[in-house]
Amino acid sequence: MFDALNPSDDLAEAQAASPTAHLLDELALFGHRPYQDDPDPRPLPEPDEARRAMIGIFSTAQDLLCDTRLEDDLPEILWGFVNTFHRKLDWIELELDHNEVAQRRSQGEQDGSEVRSVELERLIDQGKTLVERRNSFEFLRDEAANAYEVHTGSAWRPRSGSMVNHRALTSAMIDSRDFLNEERRSKNEVLLPKGTRVAFTGGAECNDHERIWNALDKVRVKHPDMILLHGGSPKGAERIAACWAA
Repeated sequence: MFDALNPSDDLAEAQAASPTAHLLDELALFGHRPYQDDPDPRPLPEPDEARRAMIGIFSTAQDLLCDTRLEDDLPEILWGFVNTFHRKLDWIELELDHNEVAQRRSQGEQDGSEVRSVELERLIDQGKTLVERRNSFEFLRDEAANAYEVHTGSAWRPRSGSMVNHRALTSAMIDSRDFLNEERRSKNEVLLPKGTRVAFTGGAECNDHERIWNALDKVRVKHPDMILLHGGSPKGAERIAACWAA
């Protein structure tokens, strides 16, 4: 009931109970984005917690759809969940490319003033944050892919692009020049790994997987650092070789 003597108390209670007030409170606490005026103080997901969460999500989906008419759709649903993280990485890589262009432009505009220096420092912090986000989403995608393989019995593969991982390649950046050099090096090395390149090809009708796997096992014994190159055929010998590599 409205209190005519204390209207402000009633208004405060109404605001506190409204969804809008709750949303504004959440935005005030957590709504700011990183690399604005202040860095985002929230931590990244803990690896162990993320790993357990992925297992739980896949188990829940399997329990929900198994023994129902939707069971045949389960592999596609699980594939799409992993693909969500994979597609997010594409957007972060695009942001990193834009950040690199902005840093190069800012380097050329440096005139010794504090304004230009602060702008470049902000871009460096933005790049570092993007790298941390990229590495975290790569970890989440890889853990989700592992859970996908456990629940479906087949390895997860993207329909476009590559499943690259930069976590072991990116080091801490001190200034803008070091950051850009490290980022370019990590991109090149993850797509062109060092090792003995072994080319493999075969017909689409070849299904002798034991013979192919035995041959590849022997090659790997001789060349432990082998990098397998194949045409990526969706079936046949090259598909068998891809499964061996996975």
